[in-house]
Amino acid sequence: MTMASVRERNGKYCVIYSYKDTDGKRRQRWETFATKGEANRRRKEIDYKCSRGTLVVPKCTSLRDLLEEFVNLYGKEKWALSTYDRNGALIRNYILPLIGDARLREINAHFLEKYYQTLLETPVAANAYSAKCREGGTVGTSTVRDVHKLLRCCFDQAVKWEILDRNPAINATVPKHKGARREIWTAETLMHAIEVCDYAPLKLALNLSFAASLRIGELLALTWDCVDISPEAVRDGRAYVIINKELQRISKEAMKVLDGKDILLRFPEESKRCTTVRVLKTPKTESSVRKVFLPRSVAVMLQEHKAAQDEMKELLGDEYHDYNLVMATSFGLPEGSELLRKKLKELIRENDLPEIVFHSIRHTSVTYKLKLNGGDIKSVQGDSGHSQVNMVTDVYSHIIDDDRRRNAELFEEAFYGKKNLDPKIHETVAISTTDGTRQQGKTLAVPENVDVELLSKVLANPEMAALLTSLANALGNKVK
Repeated sequence: MTMASVRERNGKYCVIYSYKDTDGKRRQRWETFATKGEANRRRKEIDYKCSRGTLVVPKCTSLRDLLEEFVNLYGKEKWALSTYDRNGALIRNYILPLIGDARLREINAHFLEKYYQTLLETPVAANAYSAKCREGGTVGTSTVRDVHKLLRCCFDQAVKWEILDRNPAINATVPKHKGARREIWTAETLMHAIEVCDYAPLKLALNLSFAASLRIGELLALTWDCVDISPEAVRDGRAYVIINKELQRISKEAMKVLDGKDILLRFPEESKRCTTVRVLKTPKTESSVRKVFLPRSVAVMLQEHKAAQDEMKELLGDEYHDYNLVMATSFGLPEGSELLRKKLKELIRENDLPEIVFHSIRHTSVTYKLKLNGGDIKSVQGDSGHSQVNMVTDVYSHIIDDDRRRNAELFEEAFYGKKNLDPKIHETVAISTTDGTRQQGKTLAVPENVDVELLSKVLANPEMAALLTSLANALGNKVK
């Protein structure tokens, strides 16, 4: 590799140097700068790196060039359909219009930090589903972090491809983001909502999502071949659903570019003018594939729902498009997610319920299960399909806080209230089962101010016994 030189051409300054490509052929490269000073700095950089053998010859000159290469070589191979759509929108709406023409050599941590601040003042891109767009809002910190994550990944690949010698996003400071805590219903509120709900598909959706901790895409993708609600299974408490696919609406462009990757079934288009289509696809992660056992009451609901659906199939005959879906319209097509969300909003408004989104039902489910089983995170993770345990503990840490708050209340009452300065076990109550036998080795400690006879009657119910035992054990572990 030869030393670089500077030449003026058409009012610009070009740095010219030779190098050998991967095939060993000698090539000449021209890099253009606006000022002579910039050109000389680049020449000195090239000479220095040539002398040390560390010069990386850029194959792309602008960020636009690099992103195109990144999407074609990396995105098409690694991204799922929804990820391709989402990242494509970030590039199209927020990166290319603002910094797409920036030269790669100009991009450093300082450049990116200025760009992120500019992005925070940029209007949200047109999107019919974005409340911020409808209200004339600007890009939020969550979107800026998504852009940063995308650029960092892109620059990482550029380093691996030897287009860049370092990743400029690594040391860039990203605006702080504080996620809003999503409101959820208590179990009592959910029960009331189910009781007053008069739209049958929503009532079933609420019960299924709550019982099986389902995302809405998983709920709408559920098929009867993944459901066991046979009389024997329901009788023995073995009824279950298997979650192994999800329903999504994706762009036709993504389907074409990714050649239908991960798609199991494509549903008919609602309109030729529509740019998106509904599909059944494989889950994003392996942990999302799971088997969830159902409460007997929900299993019975599914039995009744299937019987009604079978009657409709027989009535409509060939007019029924049978995709074997549990949540199907009268003609067999997938139940619409937007319709369910709309009906949930109506239910909330008409009954003066706390404002939530449909996904909050899943959070209510996980919260209730954690409280019910005394904080058995692993079993709840198996139901929810979270990929890592810490995702459960991070999202649902408020449950632990509630228990700790309750400990403080008990401490106040027992010690400072002088009601129980010497907490001792005065009696032990064995837990009775439904067949009249006694479970061996499972006892509950009873303080002296508790009515033992009343407690014994409560514990005759095996479900209440299991609940109170798990809660007592959990509290005991915390006290220790």
